[in-house]
Amino acid sequence: MKRYTLIDHTADIGIDIFGDTLSDLFSNAGFAMFDIITDITTVEAKDQRIIKVEGIDREQLLVDWLGELLYLYDVKNLLFKDFLITDMNENQLTASLTATIRGEKYCETKHTINTEIKAVTHHALSVKLEHNRWKARVIFDL
Repeated sequence: MKRYTLIDHTADIGIDIFGDTLSDLFSNAGFAMFDIITDITTVEAKDQRIIKVEGIDREQLLVDWLGELLYLYDVKNLLFKDFLITDMNENQLTASLTATIRGEKYCETKHTINTEIKAVTHHALSVKLEHNRWKARVIFDL
């Protein structure tokens, strides 16, 4: 099963993400973003972090999840390759997730940055169940 596909979008980059479960979808979204940023095969799972994120709904949770990962890349110079969603909850007021992520610090001699992502946008954002499979669409501002 494909984790994600690139979609055409003027001046930015968009992706459709897929998952058998909602947790898989969010995991694949993290993978896709870092696969766009760098050659993810060069990233080793040396360091581990636990992340907790909340949003008002699934869509906002996805933006906040990817935004937190992008923050760790931009500010802490960390690249990630493994994304394990360990807990995901939804109720009438919020959606939340806890994840264990693994990667390493960016090293100029080891890693190549292919695409600089500035932000995760709300434009055309969607998270839905289609034909017993989860699908999301995200547009990144470059």
